[in-house]
Amino acid sequence: MKFQMLQSRMVPMPQRNIDTDQIIPARFLKTISKEGLGDNLFCDWRYDAQGKPKADFILNQPRAAGAQVLLAGDNFGCGSSREHAPWALMQFGFRALISTSFADIFRANSLKNGLLPVIVPADVHAALFDAVASDRNVEVRIDLQNQTLTTPDGRTVEFPVDSFSKHCLLEGVDEIGYTLQHQAEIAAFEARRVGSVNTTA
Repeated sequence: MKFQMLQSRMVPMPQRNIDTDQIIPARFLKTISKEGLGDNLFCDWRYDAQGKPKADFILNQPRAAGAQVLLAGDNFGCGSSREHAPWALMQFGFRALISTSFADIFRANSLKNGLLPVIVPADVHAALFDAVASDRNVEVRIDLQNQTLTTPDGRTVEFPVDSFSKHCLLEGVDEIGYTLQHQAEIAAFEARRVGSVNTTA
């Protein structure tokens, strides 16, 4: 799925150092399918011992429905490496995450799977939490092509993303898809290589 421009409400989750085991507990890692992982996102926080949704947890509230941006606390996605974490976030419906910092492996896994981690300065981060606390329907606009985030009050902030990940997100392809985009060039190279081997044989 191509990521170009996104305008959405935010789901605030201010806790710092949320690790991947909290995002998707280890018992759900046996599957190699992404399907259904959104139902288990933040499972231990989201459901009680009987498996019933906790009314006070943010993802169980109507305000989370349809929101595509998670406004997260500092150092989001720390802990063990697991690709299931961005899978679960995307299966729930998130396309982008905003924080002051992300764990390196989690950030890389997110970018490879079409989930955009947006890093913002601490003052912008705090202002976004204030804005959503005042009005849960405020929206942010994320422009990947220009690498900018527009806040509810109209401020435009640049964010970093490497050129390869940006290309893949804009085109809606993963690393394999990127390689397949160059199939003609690869075939031409292989034909030249085989011809050169046959000539020298």
